[in-house]
Amino acid sequence: MKILFIGDIVGEPGRRYVGEILDQMLPEMQPDLVVANAENATRGRGLSRRSAEELYDAGVEILTMGNHTWDQRQIFEFIDDDMRIVRPANYPQGTPGRGFTVVRVGKQEVLIINVMGRTFLSTLDCPFEAVEKILADHPQIRHVLVDMHAEVTSEKLGMGWAFAGKVSAVLGTHTHVPTADARILPGGTAYISDVGMVGPHDGILGMKREQVIRRMRTQLPTKFEVADGPRQFCAVMLELDDESGKAVRIEQVHYEEPST
Repeated sequence: MKILFIGDIVGEPGRRYVGEILDQMLPEMQPDLVVANAENATRGRGLSRRSAEELYDAGVEILTMGNHTWDQRQIFEFIDDDMRIVRPANYPQGTPGRGFTVVRVGKQEVLIINVMGRTFLSTLDCPFEAVEKILADHPQIRHVLVDMHAEVTSEKLGMGWAFAGKVSAVLGTHTHVPTADARILPGGTAYISDVGMVGPHDGILGMKREQVIRRMRTQLPTKFEVADGPRQFCAVMLELDDESGKAVRIEQVHYEEPST
């Protein structure tokens, strides 16, 4: 089984580039499932229904989220009804939406879990306990993908090692910069600290760099807007054993338009 996991999609430039790359490359890559982190897909913060539908039309089948899940207020209107959207599972009980979903791929089921780290982010329930509970409730599913949306590498590594041999992959998102540590942990768990992002390459994490630098220098409230210019596409391609769900390959996928 081949799964393409796309890093944080930032704004309209990111959504459009996802569509362009998938239109060109899907026939060549031939993934069985396409998953993407979409917490920044609408104007760089949150997800609207229109943005979600645009990504579905482009070929993305499951959308994971993160700390910007609720930034577009209209998400409350559809997140409960859309099984393709997975918000962090370690939000408190009663939070709208769901922290995991199950999708059938051929003869197999794939369990997709989203959790969020707690260092420098929201004070949520324990992400490790959240994953443990979901796994305990789905013991029959061997193909398990975890999107660990976190600020610090140590939390992501902790998640990878805690569930090495118990899930198919632990993939880090949120920091938007692809890391160079893609590997397969003991027991057959694919791991990377951060997949990277899709969107403007010459901004700062996809946002206009002048605004971000102004905020850093002055510490004053500053409105951030999605940057313009050349774009990048960061993802990983996973190959999982059809029977055991163990990862046999993780390969980074990177496309980049030339800077001006």
